[in-house]
Amino acid sequence: MKKQSFFNYIKLLRITSWPKNFFVCVPAVFSKHIFSSEYILTIIIGFLTFSIASSTVYVFNDIVDASKDALHPLKKNRPLASGLITRKNAIVLALFLFFIFFGLTTQVPFYYGLIVWGYLIINFLYSIILKQIVIVDLFCIASGFMLRVLGGALLISVVVSNWLVLTTLFLSLFLAAMKRRVEIASSPNASEQREVLKDYSLIFIDQISALTGSGVILSYALYTVAERTVTVFGTENLVFTTMFVIFGIFRYMYLVYKKDKGENVIEVLMTDIPMIINLFFYIISILYIIYLRNSALLQ
Repeated sequence: MKKQSFFNYIKLLRITSWPKNFFVCVPAVFSKHIFSSEYILTIIIGFLTFSIASSTVYVFNDIVDASKDALHPLKKNRPLASGLITRKNAIVLALFLFFIFFGLTTQVPFYYGLIVWGYLIINFLYSIILKQIVIVDLFCIASGFMLRVLGGALLISVVVSNWLVLTTLFLSLFLAAMKRRVEIASSPNASEQREVLKDYSLIFIDQISALTGSGVILSYALYTVAERTVTVFGTENLVFTTMFVIFGIFRYMYLVYKKDKGENVIEVLMTDIPMIINLFFYIISILYIIYLRNSALLQ
C-alpha cells in the first residue's frame, strides 16, 4: 500500500514531464558551452529549479481541475481526479514544493530566477482564469517553452539568436495547438472538461497548426543559414539538420491526426520509435557539427 501511495505522489509530480526542462540547455548547446565545466553546476541547478517549478504547477493545476479531469477519458486516472490522493495532501505537497523552489531560486542568477517566477505566476493565472480565454490559453501554454529558452540564456549570460527565439515561439504554439486538437478529437465531453474548447473547432485548430508548423521549419532553416550562425560555428553544415526538424513536425502531425496522440509531447517523443530515432540523429548531428567543426561534413 505504501509503494502504491508513493507511486501516486510521484505520478502527481509528473516527473516524466521534466525532460521539457531540457529546453533550458538549448542556449548552452548553441553557444558552445554545454560541455564547459564552469557552467555545468549552474545548468544543473537551473534545470532542477525549473523542474520543481513545473511540478508545483502540475500539482496546483490538478487541485484546481480535479472535478473536470474526472470527466476526461485519460485524465480521470490522475491521482487527484481518481481519489487516490486527497485534496488536503495535494495542497501540502504543493506548499512543500513551493518552499523548495523558493530555496533554489536563491542559488541561481537573479534574472534567471525572475524568469522562473514569471513561469510560475503565468501558470498559476492560467490554472485559475487564463485557460478559459480563447487563443490566450495557447500563448500561456507556449510561454513555458519560451521562458525555458530565454531563461537558459540568462542562466549562463549568452545572447540567443533572434531566429532561434522565433523557432521556439512557433514550436511552442504548434505544440499547444496540437494539444488542443487531441483534447477536442479524443474526448466526447471535451467542452465540459475544458470550457475554452467551445470556442475552438478542428478547422480553426488545423489552420493554427499549419501556420505554426510552417513557422517552425522556416525560422529554423533561416537560423541555420544566417550569417551570424555560419560565422559563430564556422560552417554552413547546420542547414542539413533542417531535415530532422521537418520530419519531426510531419511525424508529430501524423501522430495527432491519425493516432490521436500528442496531448503529452514527452510521451510522444519517448514512445514513438521513428520520433526517437529522428531525435537521436538530430542531437548527434548538432553535437558533431557544432563541437567537431574541424571535421565538418563538407570541406
